[in-house]
Amino acid sequence: MKKGSLIVISGFSGAGKGTLVKRLLELHDEYALSISMTTRSPRPGEENGKSYFFVSEDEFEQTIADEGFLEYARYCNHYYGTPLAYVNQCLEEGKNVILEIEIQGALKVKEKLPETILIFVTPPSAEILKERLVGRGTETADVIRQRLFRAVEESKGVEQYDYVVVNDDLDECVGDIHSIVEASHCKAQDYLQLIDEIGNALSKNS
Repeated sequence: MKKGSLIVISGFSGAGKGTLVKRLLELHDEYALSISMTTRSPRPGEENGKSYFFVSEDEFEQTIADEGFLEYARYCNHYYGTPLAYVNQCLEEGKNVILEIEIQGALKVKEKLPETILIFVTPPSAEILKERLVGRGTETADVIRQRLFRAVEESKGVEQYDYVVVNDDLDECVGDIHSIVEASHCKAQDYLQLIDEIGNALSKNS
């Protein structure tokens, strides 16, 4: 069984990251969405081990001490983190594991696991990004302005990403991401043993 790839998907708020990830999971069985660990209480309908791994603050901090996170952060008095053991388990099972996190966390993951594929999702233009945020109908004009201003901050560090995909057409963008991941399974260094075995066999028969 081939080991899976670890993929980090980041992008502007309103770029459609969540929709892209959902579509990938619907179309391809070999993908898995990473499950975060958190110290907050479950909300109605959330299940431990599916929505999040819900743990105590002591357990979370012990995991930090044991270097058991790919990345973690504290937000609104609660911890959130990506557990390394769960990610590794999925990768060994041949799953392509998706993390949907911001650039700062993505670069921490890349530092720990250099083979991680970093993909940044962008809309075709600032005008379309604004239209998508307004079209949600869930945020005030002030919140939208804050999100647009934050977009400038969200793009800092994107030059360190491996790929940028433009989400203009959903299916086309999903296809682009899947092609990138598929190509990652064909790196020469992953097949050196096979090439050596074929070369040795040919040498013996020549």
